Amino acid sequence: MQKSSIEWTDSTWNPTRGCDKVSPGCKNCYAETFAKRFQGVAGHPYEQGFDLRLVPHKLVQPTQRTRPSTVFVNSMSDLFHPQVPDEYIESVCRVMQLTPWHRFQLLTKRPERMRTLLSGPLRWAADLDHCWWGVSVEDRKYGLPRMDLLRETPAQVRFLSIEPLLEDLGPLDLTGIHWVIVGGESGPGARPLEPQWVRSVRDQCVEQGVPFFFKQWGQFHPQTGRNVGKKAAGRRLDGRTWDEKPERRARAIDQSDRAKARAMALEIARPWTARMAA
Repeated sequence: MQKSSIEWTDSTWNPTRGCDKVSPGCKNCYAETFAKRFQGVAGHPYEQGFDLRLVPHKLVQPTQRTRPSTVFVNSMSDLFHPQVPDEYIESVCRVMQLTPWHRFQLLTKRPERMRTLLSGPLRWAADLDHCWWGVSVEDRKYGLPRMDLLRETPAQVRFLSIEPLLEDLGPLDLTGIHWVIVGGESGPGARPLEPQWVRSVRDQCVEQGVPFFFKQWGQFHPQTGRNVGKKAAGRRLDGRTWDEKPERRARAIDQSDRAKARAMALEIARPWTARMAA
């Protein structure tokens, strides 16, 4: 796993790589931009570009980390992409089950499949309280229906990543939602984030008792509207930072348990590694 600069997590874990665009929020995908920089570079993980690929040798990584961490699963992909086999998704969930000292954050733009699996063959995974299941929300047309599907998904913790927020979302029913992240877009071609859009979401979170996390303004200064870059625009909203998160009971790592989990994760990964090598 890699240490992450994403404000709401500690590290990233990518047992799959690659994705494709499904909605306006994908237009300036940072993961695709990163991958294409290294397309054709011999030996680089993204030598093949941003095509969907399973990476089974990464399955064991959560068992190797020696301290509890918050882990964003598939920052460079979508676990519920249609090309990821159900059995591989189950393997990822089994590794998460083996490592309850971590907090796993799973985010998708394909909530129909997540709902189907967590309501059916992976129902046991929905009951893991250290696994948080979320959807991306960027606008009313594409994002709000995902939110409704998430609400229908069995999970201990459900969250929204409203990034990039592209328009005013209007009234929100946050029933069954346990965390909301909001952020603006950064990088080349970034689209502006209007302060009133953010305040509307923030105020509704406060009114409905849902933890609110404001990640960033993105490229544009909230007062002047000028493109000043992500760092200069910052992440303060109305004079403060908003870093609220759901409460979670911390679990210590027993090193003997970690060794057992590593051995079991290797067994989970073994058939996938053999299949990829064939």
